[in-house]
Amino acid sequence: REVSLHLTVHFIRGMSYKQRGTTSLPVFGRFMEAELDLNDIIQEMHVIATIPELYHLLVELNAVHSLLGLLSHDNTDILSITGPCELTDIDTLHESEEGAEVLIDALLEGQVVALMVQNMERLDETVKEEADGVYNTLAVIENMAEFRPGLCTEAAQQGLMQWLLKRIKAKMPFDANKLYCSEILAILLQNNDKTRELLGEMDGIDVLLQQLSVFKRHNPATAEEQEMMENLFDALCSCLMLPANRDRFLRGEGLQLMNLMLREKKMSRVSALKVLDYGVIGPEGSDNCHKFVDILGLRTIFPLFMKTPKKMKKVGVSDKEHEEHVCSIIASMLRNLKGQQRSRLLSKFTENDCEKVDRLMELHFKYLEAVQLADKRIEGEKHDMVRRGEIIDDAMDDEFYLRRLDAGLFVLQLVCYIMVEICNAGVPQLQQRVHQILNLRGGSVKIVRHIMRGKI
Repeated sequence: REVSLHLTVHFIRGMSYKQRGTTSLPVFGRFMEAELDLNDIIQEMHVIATIPELYHLLVELNAVHSLLGLLSHDNTDILSITGPCELTDIDTLHESEEGAEVLIDALLEGQVVALMVQNMERLDETVKEEADGVYNTLAVIENMAEFRPGLCTEAAQQGLMQWLLKRIKAKMPFDANKLYCSEILAILLQNNDKTRELLGEMDGIDVLLQQLSVFKRHNPATAEEQEMMENLFDALCSCLMLPANRDRFLRGEGLQLMNLMLREKKMSRVSALKVLDYGVIGPEGSDNCHKFVDILGLRTIFPLFMKTPKKMKKVGVSDKEHEEHVCSIIASMLRNLKGQQRSRLLSKFTENDCEKVDRLMELHFKYLEAVQLADKRIEGEKHDMVRRGEIIDDAMDDEFYLRRLDAGLFVLQLVCYIMVEICNAGVPQLQQRVHQILNLRGGSVKIVRHIMRGKI
């Protein structure tokens, strides 16, 4: 196998030199004038993808450099098959992590992302084979990013972010490549402030908002288009975790778009609620909170607070997820709003005989009961573990805490925060109503205090 690999590599290197106009071709290169032969040899190389333990030989023989050289080949048919797609298949990479590390290092050293971006720039996607070439290139990038997440920043800076944004906003019919671009974009932005900042600087927030505005009054036509819409929403949520992008979102009229989506009751409403939550959270969300009140957003958010829409379940969103986002938005507004806008928010709780306070208390008891039930199960499990002589370590404690959050602890904390805020707002009517319902249903201020302090 190694002898065969040596021969194949020499053939490819020969054509790689020839492409660059080098006269000193290796002996095998002189026998390979026809690109069809090169095509056959590259196809033969695919077998190496099944032997990841030989990847180190590819690097030692400088074959990676030769393959990358072919990315600048004039014949685009060659381009669409030379991308190291099979070599970087994620399952293959994990079969021999040592070989994979060597290969990825060599690809990055050869500026593989920059070369692939240049390659994609000159491919004509109206030609099926070249469109396939773009798809295969994106697959290589995804595989490398999954194997080594740290390369996302470097990839974005080597022109990939700019190309993705350009491709996403291109006036072309929706296809598999546009879906894949949205997926890669969401991957690049995951847990990465550098790529989020880069996207913001490239006016990427505006690009995302423009693309999402299509779904304001129309549902996606297919399941694939729905997946792309959700990828773009995920990308937007990731971006909003960077404070500077919240200002760009505000200036790009992102709040107005989310508000319209929430009113239109299309599929986009679910994700628009999540984006709004990310946009108003924390002290950096203060300007967005004030603007949301100014554009009459309270008229949009409180009907969603009063009743969880039945359609949410149809698109795979639980009542808990919906109620968490709505309560988080209201909690953020109570935390950030000042002056007249804060008064307008508090007056919502006094409307219609304090019906919103009644709903708030309903949510309080709903989630208190759910958390208490989860705690009872966890205590039972802990008791059994101690009886069996098992140690409850930090990892186990973390798992138990995550289960409590899953049961609704975080929503309960948000609800209690809202209760405390409206009780201390200087509106006697609100405080009286909260205490009245607590007394009627056997609750207590002490339990609320414990929840707020993390003692429950």
